[in-house]
Formats: sequence, C-alpha cells, structure tokens
Amino acid sequence: MAVSFDFEQLTGRERYKLMIGTIIPRPIALVTTVDEHGRINAAPFSFFNCLSADPPILAIGVENNADMSFKDTGHNIRMTEVFTVNIVSFAIAEAMHVCGAKYPRGVDELKEAGLTAMPGEKVASPWIAEAPAAFECRRHVTLELGRSRQIIMGEIVYAHYRDGVVDPERLHVDPAAVDAIARLGGDTCATIRDRFEMLTPKL
Repeated sequence: MAVSFDFEQLTGRERYKLMIGTIIPRPIALVTTVDEHGRINAAPFSFFNCLSADPPILAIGVENNADMSFKDTGHNIRMTEVFTVNIVSFAIAEAMHVCGAKYPRGVDELKEAGLTAMPGEKVASPWIAEAPAAFECRRHVTLELGRSRQIIMGEIVYAHYRDGVVDPERLHVDPAAVDAIARLGGDTCATIRDRFEMLTPKL
C-alpha cells in the first residue's frame, strides 16, 4: 500500500523535506562570486545540475532571505552577471561546509575555509584551485519562483580542471579523480565511489 501526499496541502518546509530526501543524489556546486566592490563570496548549493550542452547551460537554485531580500550569491550575480561553479570533491568537503556558514556580508569564505582563489579567465569571479573542476559562467536567464527562490541559469564560457582529472585529447573525465560528493536528505552526504556500467540499449 502506498504512502501518498497532496503537495498542495503541505507547507513549504514539508515539501522541502520530502523532495531533498527523495531526489538523490544531488551534486554540490560551491559557487564563487564577487560583489560590486570586488569582494569574494563562496556558498554551496545542492539545488544544482547541468541542463544543456549546446548552449552549455547549468542551473543553480538560490534561496532568498525570509524578507525576500537576496542572499549574497543572488545579489552578486544580479550585480555582476557572472559566477563560477566549483565541483566539490571529498577532499574539500569540510572546506565547502565552512563556506556554508552564515557569515556577515563582505567576509571572504574562501579564506575562512583555507581555499585558494584563482583569478577568472573570462569572468570576474574566481575559481578554486583545490576543486577538481570549475566552470566560469555568464548569467543566461533568471527565473523568479514566488517569494522563496531564484533559478539562475549560467552559460559556461570557460572550464578549469585539476591536473589528472581530464584527458585533454579524448575529453574523458575520470570520475575517480573528480571524487565528487553529493547531498542526500538532511545533513547526509554521499560519495560516488560505488559505480556500475549500463550500456545504452540498441534496438
């Protein structure tokens, strides 16, 4: 017998708990931005994924503050039109977690976490030297979802990979070298170290 829920009768918090506990695993983007004064901000987002390769579009879901004002990431992207998505490996998981604390505006989370900011090649926001991969993005479009959240789509304009992660000739990315972590429900995270192959079926 099924356990069912009418989402129209649930509170936002109840919907959130069901969704993040069920739609798993979710990759984590450690997003770096700069504000209009050039100050660096870094924040993790597990409402994140790629949407298109042509054009190369990824998306992050950025929650607003309770009073509908923008958090630092949303504010900075609105002001500068750029951001960088850094993939979170197991090696920098704790540093990512430090970046998720609610620091006052203007605090450089990368310094707090002991991560190294590298200057962007095509955008103002930095990429993180310790990340296995990073995508420099220009804002493509922003969707306002009611009071609570923005979906920000970015077009990837430049990519950085740590040495040994990608074969530059074949463009094959080694998942073991990326060693990405994912978010599950609550405070639970997971690695991608257990893998199996499923070949695309041919008729």
